[in-house]
Amino acid sequence: MSDALKQGAMQIVRRLCEAGFEAYLVGGCVRDEQLGRPVKDYDIATSAHPDQVQRLFERTVPTGLQHGTVTVVIGKKPYEVTTFRREGGYEAFRRPTEVEYIDSLTEDLQRRDFTMNAMAIDQNGHLIDPFDGLKDLERGVLRCVGQAEERFGEDALRMMRCLRFASAYGLMVEQATWDALNSGISLLRHIAMERIRAELERMLGGSDPNRALELLADSRALRHVKQELLLSKLDKETEWPPLSRLTEMEHRLAFIYIRLGADPAGVEEDMIKLTFSRQQMETVKRIVAAHTVLVSGLDESPELNGEPYLRRIWIAAALNYGVSALRTLREIYLLEDAPIWTDNVKVSRAVDVWRKLGCVWLEQMPVSALAELAVGGKELMGHLGVKGGPWTGRLLHRLLESAALGELRNDKETLLAAAQEHYDKMQENDE
Repeated sequence: MSDALKQGAMQIVRRLCEAGFEAYLVGGCVRDEQLGRPVKDYDIATSAHPDQVQRLFERTVPTGLQHGTVTVVIGKKPYEVTTFRREGGYEAFRRPTEVEYIDSLTEDLQRRDFTMNAMAIDQNGHLIDPFDGLKDLERGVLRCVGQAEERFGEDALRMMRCLRFASAYGLMVEQATWDALNSGISLLRHIAMERIRAELERMLGGSDPNRALELLADSRALRHVKQELLLSKLDKETEWPPLSRLTEMEHRLAFIYIRLGADPAGVEEDMIKLTFSRQQMETVKRIVAAHTVLVSGLDESPELNGEPYLRRIWIAAALNYGVSALRTLREIYLLEDAPIWTDNVKVSRAVDVWRKLGCVWLEQMPVSALAELAVGGKELMGHLGVKGGPWTGRLLHRLLESAALGELRNDKETLLAAAQEHYDKMQENDE
């Protein structure tokens, strides 16, 4: 895939050079190639102006003319071709107020964020590296191009990118760059929350989420964003088990919220502020809610939380929040030998049982949703000869729980007989 992608990119570079312009591969594709990592897309920088690029290629899309960018389509693959440029002042610590076209590659590379992103490859495949990006990569160092204060002052989001690159590529942040990040971190309040979320998502979903958490805690970046977040409580003292054992970003996030002691409402508020999708929020919230309900269920139990009781509340949680949320919760519990987020012995013992048996119990459930129940609301009303009401849902849920626990067989006769009994009791209690 990457070969065909690169061939298309080189075709564009050569075409521009043949027409008398300069053109190079630039940015992330050069960096990833040097590291032997897969390249997702190739970007091209050229001395040709957008209108000249449009005239040279058959299929182009004017994607970012105000920034000097034209998308050239080769085969079915889009490539961004951007004119060498110098940026004037910046507004809102994010966007350049004016863009001036220039004809110097070095000056174009100079406006980029980090040395490893300021390398280029010419039409013959030679590396052009005026700021020693390759040497920095070999030393495992992330360094700003030129003055770090200036780079971060131009675009404050670069500070979040700094943390992301350091965690994703296993790099140490060079001291002057780190100092500039710490002194400029409050500029993050100018950055839209969705941009913060995009960086956070990639950091936590990346190859080394633990390093990401460490950098977020050390820089206290999340204390300086536009809106107050529960996630800003991340601190250096917290020790984290290897989060990469959880495959999904949402599952890692759920664990982080559990460790921070968040409740489902707090999680929802945080994730709305961060512009996560509703689906992502529901996934995280269900896991946190199941955990909250399980742990609070322990305090209400008069008996000593024996296995039958622990099974009952585990299965009830699976019916309320979904089997997949409970499977994930068990994986979260398995991350640590003992749950370091609690010093409550009762909770620790219960978690130990859920780790050992939670999966088995889920496998054994004969039914896990109302749709699988052998009777529905209409049949209940018909059998009992009563009009539907709030009682219908309550009764169905009661039957579902009994069937899921294996206390009742999931067949029509058994369930209708049990329904009659429950309904009579409900009537007595209401009287």
